[in-house]
Amino acid sequence: MDATQVACAIMDAWVPAPESPRVLVEPELLEALLEIAFEASLLREENRPLVFRMILRDPNRFPPSEGPPEGLHRLLFSKPRPLTAPELKRLTPAVDYDRSLVGICLSDSGQFQIWGIVHSGPRWLEQFHGGRGNAFQMPDSLIVGVTAPGYMTISQGSRPVCAIEAGRLQSDRLNVFKSSWLTASFAAIRQELAKLHAAQQSAAAAVWATIDPNLTKMVAQQMTQRLISTVQRFMHGGTLLIIPPERADEFSAANQWVNLKYSFRNEEPRARFRALVVRVMRELAAAGPDVLSGKSSVGWDDYGRIRNPVLTNLDEAIFEMSHMIATLTQVDGAVVMTRRFDLLGFGGEIASALPEVTSVARALDLEAEAYRIEPTEDVGTRHRSVYRLCRALKDVLGIVVSQDGGATFVKWKDPHVTYWRHTTIASS
Repeated sequence: MDATQVACAIMDAWVPAPESPRVLVEPELLEALLEIAFEASLLREENRPLVFRMILRDPNRFPPSEGPPEGLHRLLFSKPRPLTAPELKRLTPAVDYDRSLVGICLSDSGQFQIWGIVHSGPRWLEQFHGGRGNAFQMPDSLIVGVTAPGYMTISQGSRPVCAIEAGRLQSDRLNVFKSSWLTASFAAIRQELAKLHAAQQSAAAAVWATIDPNLTKMVAQQMTQRLISTVQRFMHGGTLLIIPPERADEFSAANQWVNLKYSFRNEEPRARFRALVVRVMRELAAAGPDVLSGKSSVGWDDYGRIRNPVLTNLDEAIFEMSHMIATLTQVDGAVVMTRRFDLLGFGGEIASALPEVTSVARALDLEAEAYRIEPTEDVGTRHRSVYRLCRALKDVLGIVVSQDGGATFVKWKDPHVTYWRHTTIASS
């Protein structure tokens, strides 16, 4: 890892704020901190890689009486410990990545030290992994996360700054959920949901609020984000194929493109996601008149803000569905779904007889208006098979998660099979 390059990227991306106008340390010290974290990422504790987060912030800046779920619980050591890779190896098994951080600061002598542990709880994860409402906001300080050997994420509080993957600075990934082509791909499905909701609303005895059209997009996006994140955390890799609804019958039976080893019967449980979203719309619209506060409609912010046990249960049901689908990717082969998120089956083997794709376009921006042609010889079988399918069926979207956690969106964009390297640390 080039610590100087990473430090420069952090300094360039840092957003001055009244509380933290700078990264709090000089570039040379920042480099030293990054080198310690990277060295620790290569160590193992009882044959397990180290996984941890640490926050650069003086302990007296944490209110001592706060704690999760809405605050941070500071636990101060009686005596600070030196910040070294071996010390992190000893300490981090007691610091759960999802819920805690190692608290560090500079000593009076200018050396980094570990002053204690900060318990955050898991709400902060919603910004990366998907979730209902507003994620918990971390303090505006430097946070370094180690997720695997040679893999690190660097954030300014809750705002991701950059990532290190296999020792290399990654600054070229894109948040594909912000692309217009992806939104357009699911426009017809959102219209279907709106019609289903309108039929229920017309039959309702009570007055319902109007639903913001973007609500269903956000719910589907968060579900997909959770799914990808869960597959990444399995560290096994997986493939998700999303097809037009009109192809459901083709893919449910034997066909020339994908052989589904485990296919599901065409019945209501296969379409559970759509049923859950319609129920979310109904519950939110029914609760809406009491919370509109002068707004013309209720939407995603209200979905997270309204304390409604039915909405909470529905969100948990959607979360569980995303986790279940992610688990199916652990079986070799692809999981196949429609754009309605109807689950057709898993263990899908893409036909090897499809013509090979020798080169693909790597998107350099969200809409692939700029791209670079690359050979496919250096990627694995999982990616190459999805490339073949997306050339044969130009209306299929593939999402490939590698064993190392990288996520790639693949589709045909005339005149090339095109892929986007997706980031799950991009800010919303």
